[in-house]
Amino acid sequence: MSDQPFGRSRRDFMRIAVTAGTTAALPWMQDARAQSPASSATTATAAGHSAKGTHLILLGTKGGPTPSELRAAPANVLIVDGQPYVVDCGNGVALQLTKAGIKLPGIRDIFLTHHHSDHNADLGNLVFLAWATGLHTPVNLYGPPRMTKMIDDFVDMNAIDLDVRMREEGRPPFRPLINIHEFDGPRLVMEDDRVRVTSMLVDHYTIKPAFAYRFETQDRTVVFSGDTAYYPPLAEFAKGADVLVHEVMYLPALEKLMKSVDNAPTLLDHLMKSHSTTEQVGKIAAAAGVKTLVLSHFVPGGDPAITDEMWAADARKHFDGEIIVGHDLQVI
Repeated sequence: MSDQPFGRSRRDFMRIAVTAGTTAALPWMQDARAQSPASSATTATAAGHSAKGTHLILLGTKGGPTPSELRAAPANVLIVDGQPYVVDCGNGVALQLTKAGIKLPGIRDIFLTHHHSDHNADLGNLVFLAWATGLHTPVNLYGPPRMTKMIDDFVDMNAIDLDVRMREEGRPPFRPLINIHEFDGPRLVMEDDRVRVTSMLVDHYTIKPAFAYRFETQDRTVVFSGDTAYYPPLAEFAKGADVLVHEVMYLPALEKLMKSVDNAPTLLDHLMKSHSTTEQVGKIAAAAGVKTLVLSHFVPGGDPAITDEMWAADARKHFDGEIIVGHDLQVI
């Protein structure tokens, strides 16, 4: 049998594989343009992963753990001079990063705002999937206490799979690659040659501690509120930021939501004590004097009847800067 046909098919295969790898990073640019054609989020062409500067990608914008066809679970990635910094790890974060064109083995730093399942469900999975696709360098996890226990339990739960992949695929030992930095109060969280990250405590009802994060880079300052009720001290923490990414709750839709759940009284009480309304978010942004307010972590986040204008209207009563109603994979 001649090896020429095999050689041609192998070359064809390699050509297809290379082409696929080249185009895999394109969907996040297309999605961002389609979702917000008139906003500053259309700068996707400038947000290449090797590009200089600071670019925010909203990976998932739905609040709460219930899956939705409209929005993915909460997660963000800030790309600074080509290096990704992940904030929160809701269910499916690895898939969303992949859709955004981020190579998982390139992740070095992950930040958790608090221990609610819609924010931490895939913390272990994200590091594992990065490791399974070639991670050889340490990953730093920053956030509230009990992350160490979460990771150790994850390693124990997946011991069979980890052992097989180390033995049969040549993967490095998994647990030594993870450095965990737990803290329970405001502090300088980390600083490298690209970014300085600080934290403050916010009010997320009974979930304590819960953090907001401030990322300061050479060209932009981006603040993530995390989950919080209306909390005026957050405005001082976000003072002068270029971008404030703030969770948001739309009160008129809660009545409709309460009719569809079996735990309505307790759920409503939790929501009202744990989250910020659209109008309250506008007050925080105005007091902080930020340039751009990005609404995200939508509660409720699975109702297609709530338009972008409805989300933004009450915030505009107090804030006259740019308001972006976030969508999954939007680039800002």
